Amino acid sequence: MQLRSRAVAESQHIVRAVRSPRFASSKRLKEAIVKSEPEVAAKPEVVVKPEPAGTVEVGPPAQTPSRGKRKAKADPAVDTAIPLYKLEIQDAKDKSDSVVKKPKTAPAHWEDVWNGIAAMRAARTAAVDTQGCESFNDPSLDPPVRRFHVLVASMLSSQTKDPVTAAAMERLKAHGLSVANILATDHATLAQLLRPVGFFNNKATYLHKTCAILQDKYASDIPPTFDELVALPGVGPKMAHLTMSAAWEKTVGICVDVHVHRISNRLGWVKTWNKANPKSQDPEKTRKELEDWLPYDLWNPVNAMLVGFGQEICLPMNPRCADCGVRDLCPSASKKLK
Repeated sequence: MQLRSRAVAESQHIVRAVRSPRFASSKRLKEAIVKSEPEVAAKPEVVVKPEPAGTVEVGPPAQTPSRGKRKAKADPAVDTAIPLYKLEIQDAKDKSDSVVKKPKTAPAHWEDVWNGIAAMRAARTAAVDTQGCESFNDPSLDPPVRRFHVLVASMLSSQTKDPVTAAAMERLKAHGLSVANILATDHATLAQLLRPVGFFNNKATYLHKTCAILQDKYASDIPPTFDELVALPGVGPKMAHLTMSAAWEKTVGICVDVHVHRISNRLGWVKTWNKANPKSQDPEKTRKELEDWLPYDLWNPVNAMLVGFGQEICLPMNPRCADCGVRDLCPSASKKLK
């Protein structure tokens, strides 16, 4: 008990001494303070050595030793040893895009054939030259009206001969060929104006629907792009390509009608003729094959050239091969043709 009282008294004495500045330099006080403080383990001194100039290589982090024999589970997201196909990781790019399409080789002597047909067409005496859709691209009209006339002529030309289309266009012009006037004309009257154009009743319906769209969306003008044109009622790819070239003076594809489709197959320029069912043909296949090899600057003139050639020389039935200047280069010359 006496020892405990003595220790308490001594500690109180030290505290009073710490608070008193008189004993700050006392050797006994310093020793007492050191004895009263808890012992703290000394931290090892870290010596940083300067790195030599140049590239510093950073090694992999030290691995923490695992406890026992249990192995760490591999992360498949970073394990490069796992094949990508097992992880079902595919390239975002479509596989079809990685295949480079080989351009089609142009037919032999096609330039000689082109020049020969162009020479035969130099006089421009075919119906397409004076009664085709391009002939209604009247520069004296206001641009929207002029373009509308070209669109209407191309819509009427489907499965209709050029003289019949031209006659119907003259009747429409006399009646008043504008978007507003067509909308004001009843269906029966419009159909009679179109007759005997092929499918005149359907085309009268298409004209009414198309004019309503032109008035609402295009301020009574026609669409300026191929996709918008082909979206109009009664307008197919052939009509859209023709309208783009004639009305907008922009060639975005080859206009392929029955003449271009037939003659391109006869010349061996394409192989798209449906021999199993000649009455069921797909001109779009011919367009794609022609565009694969025909130079772009010939995409526009090829239609009028082959259409006129088909109207005068290379007829659908009984072609006039004896009068053809390229018969020696034509694989179908003097053969029985369908």
